[in-house]
Amino acid sequence: MLKTLHESAAARIDRRQWLTTALAGLTLPAWAQAQTPAYPTRPVKFIVPFPAGGPVDITGRALAQKLAELWGQPALVDNRAGAGGMVGAELAARAPADGHNLFVCSIHHTVLPALNPRMSYDIERDFAAVSFAARFPVVLVVHPSLPVKSVAELIALDKARPGTLAFASAGNGGGTHLAGELFNMLAGTRLQHVPYKGSAPAMTDLLGNQVPIMFSDAPTALPQIRAGKVRALAVASVQRSSLLPDLPTVAETGLPGYEAYSWAGVLTPAATPRELVARLSADIGRALAQPEVRQRLQDAGAEPAPGSPEAFAQLLHAERLKWAQVVKAANIRMD
Repeated sequence: MLKTLHESAAARIDRRQWLTTALAGLTLPAWAQAQTPAYPTRPVKFIVPFPAGGPVDITGRALAQKLAELWGQPALVDNRAGAGGMVGAELAARAPADGHNLFVCSIHHTVLPALNPRMSYDIERDFAAVSFAARFPVVLVVHPSLPVKSVAELIALDKARPGTLAFASAGNGGGTHLAGELFNMLAGTRLQHVPYKGSAPAMTDLLGNQVPIMFSDAPTALPQIRAGKVRALAVASVQRSSLLPDLPTVAETGLPGYEAYSWAGVLTPAATPRELVARLSADIGRALAQPEVRQRLQDAGAEPAPGSPEAFAQLLHAERLKWAQVVKAANIRMD
């Protein structure tokens, strides 16, 4: 299982290839310029499958605001939360495929197929990938009283006291939960999962030493790290985060091959004309390149990351395979 997981992880897009493909997606191809009709001709809807205020919603709103300026047409955010993101996805999958209905998806939508194989839609078959949008770093933090200052020390402590240490996450089956289970798989640890209904209550219990370890989204962790109230051991992404440039990665500090982060991207119904998908991808790239958009996302703990439709489609597929193995190995069930 671990070998297979490493193979699927190795199959993800090489960072240099990703950047090359992403940059290619920022320029609308000549064939698309020739074939794209006037667009948009009316308001564009961004369906966000989570409540307002979270990182995926903030990403969707930042894009909608800037694209409305670029297009000269309203871009509206429609929050359709429920069933862990499935309510919004089902609505988006049935929307007209005319480029005026966009879906702001997250890592959770590549995990859901493993948690619920009888869903009414398929995230790859029923949608066309438009663009990756933002990456949300996951940070491994501990209460200062825990006698560890590195990932290697945490692994050693767990193996000395197997099954006695617990980690908090923002919720069952979410990105921070999966980050912890992937850590267990690759490190051979037995950290026990304690799910919360959101990052804020999880961080509250970490600060109160009710739980000693947390895989946290960056926006929740950053203020506490800077205040010295929690100790950051590492960032879970494959490269250091621009939000915490001095913090090493989990891979650098004792667990080679480890990579986990949350993200948001944009999809549209599968039958959307190819030329409109290319146009949308290029426009999203333009929006994400604007300094005010980049700053807004960075302030929310996100790293802007545009990409071509092809690169995003590859990422969706790789993430779906990777997390299906983690869900199965950790026996994760939907709440």
